[in-house]
Amino acid sequence: MSTWPDTRILDLFGIALPILQAPMAGPCWHEMAIAVGQTGGLGALPCAMLSEAQIRAEVAQVRQASEAPLNLNFFCHTAPAPDAERDAAWRAALRPYYLEAGLDPDMPVPASVRHPFDATTCALVEALRPEVVSFHFGLPAPDLLARVKAMGAKVISSATTVDEAVWLEERGVDAVIAMGFEAGGHRGVFLRDEVYSQLGTFALVPQVVDAVRVPVIAAGGIADGRGVAAAFVLGASAVQVGTAFLHTPEARLPAVHRAALSGPMARQTALTNLFTGRPARGIVNRLMRELGPLSSAAPAFPSAGGALTPLKTATEGGEHAGDFVSLWAGQAAPLGRAMSASELTGALAEDALALLQR
Repeated sequence: MSTWPDTRILDLFGIALPILQAPMAGPCWHEMAIAVGQTGGLGALPCAMLSEAQIRAEVAQVRQASEAPLNLNFFCHTAPAPDAERDAAWRAALRPYYLEAGLDPDMPVPASVRHPFDATTCALVEALRPEVVSFHFGLPAPDLLARVKAMGAKVISSATTVDEAVWLEERGVDAVIAMGFEAGGHRGVFLRDEVYSQLGTFALVPQVVDAVRVPVIAAGGIADGRGVAAAFVLGASAVQVGTAFLHTPEARLPAVHRAALSGPMARQTALTNLFTGRPARGIVNRLMRELGPLSSAAPAFPSAGGALTPLKTATEGGEHAGDFVSLWAGQAAPLGRAMSASELTGALAEDALALLQR
């Protein structure tokens, strides 16, 4: 394929195409990482919701099928302190839905688990030796970050502001993901909680490019070759694509989520903290409309999801199946096309190059 105007990410990661698959927890498993990697992009495995055994098994599946570089993604949040008052307020907000579904509003609920990167996880990374390690919500403790870099992995992390990008560069990341407001799933915000003042991708990318020396990876609202080409024009060295990959057969999505992505609901997304406790962009559903997408009653990340589990189970498969489920999607969801992950990776690159060479 023809030369890209900026090959720093290609050289840094040892890949042929500047297309990174976003590590989306839930839908992304080894099938997608293999397909993207074999096509020349960078495949990724989201690890924050997986056990050590699951991570080992997923990496083994990828390694058996491909020699392509692999990105393992982890969260860097701080586990919240117990807050009985907030938990009670959240259960009270959900009480009418429990009663409607014939559930006991005071029934025990499971814990909602997201594993922050710690010494045990770091030892696992040292054993598995991925080519790339990416972080969300900042970076791990300096000693853990040093260990990751010492084993040879390239380190990247998401920035939602210029200040976050500079902070990441100062701590030694090899590249910065400039994550615009359009992006689906959890915001990578970590220096400030305010999301209302954050920038869209194509305002954020050139400002981050001007502020840091490391390569910049554009993310958010990029679903076709036009978005990829625009990111390069603004100075990005690669793109990270998420929602577009949810349209592929490799994405392990519930039927209700796949249907929402391909229908008119996909045109309306919003940032919400109702499903996990942190702002994340998803398709607007009943819970978001009735409680408001952002609620002070929702417990801190990742605690909010536990109380929703009985409601998800009670409504699964019925006409209200999408009412209490996180339908993560970015603002470019309607641009998604039904094709394989391999086809999508190739099409994103080919279409972008055609536009850049005009």
